[in-house]
Amino acid sequence: MSVDLEHIKQVMAEADCLFTEAEVQAAMNKMAAEMNEALADRNPIVYSVMNGGLIIAGQLATRLDFPLELGYLHATRYRNKLTGGELFWKARAENSLADRTVLILDDILDEGHTLAAIVEYCRDAGASEVLTAVLLDKKHDRKAYPGMRADFTGMEVEDRYIFGFGLDYKGYWRNAPGIFALKGH
Repeated sequence: MSVDLEHIKQVMAEADCLFTEAEVQAAMNKMAAEMNEALADRNPIVYSVMNGGLIIAGQLATRLDFPLELGYLHATRYRNKLTGGELFWKARAENSLADRTVLILDDILDEGHTLAAIVEYCRDAGASEVLTAVLLDKKHDRKAYPGMRADFTGMEVEDRYIFGFGLDYKGYWRNAPGIFALKGH
């Protein structure tokens, strides 16, 4: 598949900045403070959901001041497309989850199908507690389960196609330092 790099650059040039890097960092500080208080004595395994959770996990991990094990899971519904499909597992947990507190870090809670499936997987693997953390919670009423929320949330975001700080546009701009919305979406 060939990529129209000019189109990718144009998407960023025309994008609306919803949250600046400073606002994202403030949200990350707030989340870390809440996690430090809640998880200090729990010996958690912290899993980043790849690829979206990579940047968030990397930056949050350095703010957490308690002992933890860190790893990743890779489950996706998007596969570089704009809409989600069937859940596809690329990597599952390598550690035993039996009787452990598990914290799942992801970029966004949109409809929540992927996050719900990962939580169920961890519970089925014997985790005593599964907590979730997302940088963004998208405001709409299409959640997989009514009232679905993450245990730790950085910010709420409007119902648009967004990218940056872990979220991608067709596989690009995960590295954008803020949260951006696709023009017209």
